[in-house]
Amino acid sequence: MPSKVSDSPVTQFRNCRILYKHQIIKEDLWVRDGKILNPESLFFVEKGYADYQLNCDNCIISPGFIDAQINGAFGIDFSSDPDSLAIGLQRVSKKLLAYGVTSYCPTVITSSPETYRQILPQIKRTNGSHNGAGVLGIHLEGPFISKDKPGAHPIELIKHCEQPCSFEEFLQVYHSLDNVAIVTLAPESCQSADVVTRLSREGIVISLGHSVANLPQAEDAVKHGASFITHLFNAMLPFHHRDPGIVGLLTSDQVPPGQTIFYGMIADGIHTNPAALRIAYRAHPEGIVLVTDAIAATGLPSGIHQLGSVTVQVDGDRAYVAGTQTLCGSTAMMDSCVRHFKQATGCTTVEALEAATLHPAQLLNIHHLKGTLEYGTDADFILLDEGLNVKRTYIGGKMVWDASPAEEMTSRPFL
Repeated sequence: MPSKVSDSPVTQFRNCRILYKHQIIKEDLWVRDGKILNPESLFFVEKGYADYQLNCDNCIISPGFIDAQINGAFGIDFSSDPDSLAIGLQRVSKKLLAYGVTSYCPTVITSSPETYRQILPQIKRTNGSHNGAGVLGIHLEGPFISKDKPGAHPIELIKHCEQPCSFEEFLQVYHSLDNVAIVTLAPESCQSADVVTRLSREGIVISLGHSVANLPQAEDAVKHGASFITHLFNAMLPFHHRDPGIVGLLTSDQVPPGQTIFYGMIADGIHTNPAALRIAYRAHPEGIVLVTDAIAATGLPSGIHQLGSVTVQVDGDRAYVAGTQTLCGSTAMMDSCVRHFKQATGCTTVEALEAATLHPAQLLNIHHLKGTLEYGTDADFILLDEGLNVKRTYIGGKMVWDASPAEEMTSRPFL
């Protein structure tokens, strides 16, 4: 019999298959103090054992999904109504748990300086808990984007500098970059390597999007620190064989050694044809980051909704700028995007899951904490069935959502 109970309770998730080191292996998962535990240390150093065991019924255990671009959901829009934003964030964070999302970046689209001053201070980084998914930082999408590729962004609020924009001028629009994780800009909109360099030094991810930049402009931004592409193919110049534009970054030989270009894709079956999804993925598989780009209408019936100051018409699974055929975000959730991505590309289950876990964590430089099941990382994970449907969600090793009535964990018998 083991000599003693561990100093802190240890939970053993047994009868499961875990995503570990780019494989799905038949192995137990051990958790203590909200972290993934190395069982060898428990057994051979501490002479301890599990205080609780949970039978996972042969489910797959994957790190929790990370959504790096979500504008809102369930009637909540992160770019409007600052008076009720705090409650709205709580609502979205809580409901995301049912879709396997354990952390996310609330996205604020092109807005007025006054709106930024009211909204941005309210969106703070938070740890996930039973109250909902954690907030990893704000994704600012605009206003330094191209008026030629606005998508659903209000053209009258887009900023385009005729002369190179200083970092101070750039910062003045937002008032503060506290709690900002990602900034989407068009490299031609501010015409300044200084902005990209300074943002990168601040630890902020610079993403290229809503742009008519050619490939040399995109490559120059990458050389100064840009590392992400916002919803590839959407709101940018289409691929052309003589100038592939931003899309060309996927196979560019001008990317600095050791740097990975990541690219977001809305795998909802609407924003990108499956053939285009396959082309991008096969060209640069290690860079794909699945995002939902979900809007407030997600989870709601068809009809009229809002995205910032833009009126949106939702018809089934499609969301358009009202009165047009311009798509404006999606109504998909991350679990369905993972399933569609796997089906459309023919990739493995590991590859599909890592596109929503490991890759966004690497993009945000938090892969030492999240996005994997490595020892010592946060115990934010999900249980999935064979069809990649979410059965349970855990944050810090605690169950925070369950698709079925909760099964009690049983104490390990002392034999």
